[in-house]
Amino acid sequence: MNLQSAYIYFVDGSTISRATVDDVKAKLGRYIEMTKKTGEQLGWSYAEAAFPYTIEETEEGKDSWFLLKGKDPKSYKYMIMGVGSKVEDGTERHYIQVSLPESATHGDKSKANEFCRFLAKEFKAELHLFNGRIQYFQPRKP
Repeated sequence: MNLQSAYIYFVDGSTISRATVDDVKAKLGRYIEMTKKTGEQLGWSYAEAAFPYTIEETEEGKDSWFLLKGKDPKSYKYMIMGVGSKVEDGTERHYIQVSLPESATHGDKSKANEFCRFLAKEFKAELHLFNGRIQYFQPRKP
């Protein structure tokens, strides 16, 4: 299977130094609540359009990743979100990884970019997008 991945790295200035699967789910829950309130203000069910997935956990991915399964398979299929770390230049870097399988739709990629930006803003982290570009959300020194 050929996956495309985006990474959210925790750096100096991030709100936390590492995230767990539960931390990511909690932030997604906050995203759902925010969009639900936006929908109430606008008078339509925006939460369904903003988060068209169900969160599914498997035994093999317990505590390291979970699956977002699309509610409408024509528009949204799957997205995988996980946490991990790697050693670079003798220091351990913790990250959140968002992966799209080969069968992902354009809608999946758009939503993945949206969720990545939201998570990076919430954690004040460094975002490495699918296309290789980097966005910085941590406080920068002048």
